[in-house]
Amino acid sequence: MPPGLTTLAADAPALSAADTGFMLICSALVMLMTPALAFFYGGMVRVKSTLNMLMMSFISLGIVTILWVLYGFGLAFGKDVGSVIGWTSDYAGLSGIGLDQLWDGHTIPVYVFAVFQLMFAVITPALISGALADRVKFTSWALFVVLWVTVVYFPVAHWVWGAGGWLYERGVIDFAGGTAVHIDAGAAALGVILVIGRRVGFRKDPMRPHSLPLVMLGAGLLWFGWFGFNAGSWLGNDDGVSAVMFVNTQVATAAAMLAWLGYEKLRHGSFTTLGAASGAVAGLVAITPSGGAVSPLGAIAVGAVAGVLCAMAVGLKYRFGYDDSLDVVGVHLVGGVVGSLLVGLFATGGVQSRAKGLFYGGGLDQLGKQAVGVFAVLAYSLLVSALLALLLDRTIGMRVDEDTEVSGIDRAEHAETAYDFGGTGGGTAPRVAATAAGSGSTAVRHTRKVHA
Repeated sequence: MPPGLTTLAADAPALSAADTGFMLICSALVMLMTPALAFFYGGMVRVKSTLNMLMMSFISLGIVTILWVLYGFGLAFGKDVGSVIGWTSDYAGLSGIGLDQLWDGHTIPVYVFAVFQLMFAVITPALISGALADRVKFTSWALFVVLWVTVVYFPVAHWVWGAGGWLYERGVIDFAGGTAVHIDAGAAALGVILVIGRRVGFRKDPMRPHSLPLVMLGAGLLWFGWFGFNAGSWLGNDDGVSAVMFVNTQVATAAAMLAWLGYEKLRHGSFTTLGAASGAVAGLVAITPSGGAVSPLGAIAVGAVAGVLCAMAVGLKYRFGYDDSLDVVGVHLVGGVVGSLLVGLFATGGVQSRAKGLFYGGGLDQLGKQAVGVFAVLAYSLLVSALLALLLDRTIGMRVDEDTEVSGIDRAEHAETAYDFGGTGGGTAPRVAATAAGSGSTAVRHTRKVHA
């Protein structure tokens, strides 16, 4: 993602109605991704946690939007301070920005750039929530989001994309968020779950997805919105780079889905809908940092590698005993690492920059830069997120009590249930519905194999 660039007045671009319209559409597509994520995660939990899972994503739309306007945009994209954070007083409250003021070096208004980046800031903490399903107090989660975006996301966004940010200045390539979004969120998820512990019944009770159609709907909407997430990150559409990124997004996602399904067929004997959805998301994650640097053939390789490695990684929680409820670590952290590092192998030097990977004669230089970015963001987010979770756990408490977790977090935290099986009346309908929800179909039972 190109940060603001300083240009001479004589060379300053003029506002482009086409680029502005394109970016507004892309911003709306990225906004759609947060409700899509809510459906994706909501379908994967048990019935008793559905609403809580939806709300953990939706609340981010409210909290992060306000913080972004007040100070987040200034911290992430303001004038550089020491290569670690930004600040521009005119960005506080978005009150000092002119209607026709352009983002430096580009043809879109600052307001458009700000709202596009806002949608990235919104979805990133929402990604974390999937690892914490079934067991976190909603108030504690909301406070965690406030703290986390302030001390983790805003600074990391500046490191990676802000003019003067230390990772940007080192030449780390992250087109649309492999480090700043996916590694950031995946490492945070791991840090928090190491503090709050496992769900009641982890490794013992069946914890099958209650609605695979919801999972597929969410995955499809994420795939759709991701075109705005990725193609829009070039901030314009006049040199073909956005078009390449659009194509690579589709190609890598398809390759990852097929690779995941092939792996689970060989490993577990079935092609599952959960595997198809998870594989698609793994491909989307992996191509996010790399899609502006690789060719379509490179995108196939990125997607295929990510599909297999992420499918393998989701089972690590059973081996190592950490309870990553919906595989945020396995898909987003691992997928982000894979996609970011593969830039160092498959970058052609002919799309977003002249940087070349190992397979295109660039040696190990770019791979080394990518590794610095990957492990710096991973370590910072993991450590700080764990400390924030520990702070909240020791003060107001992060987890609901055991009785609430067992009986259902939806009723305790939201005074609602996702499905009213008895609301329409009628003889045996409630019993039939409850049985269907509790026992699961053959397709649902098969999805257990994906995570075995």
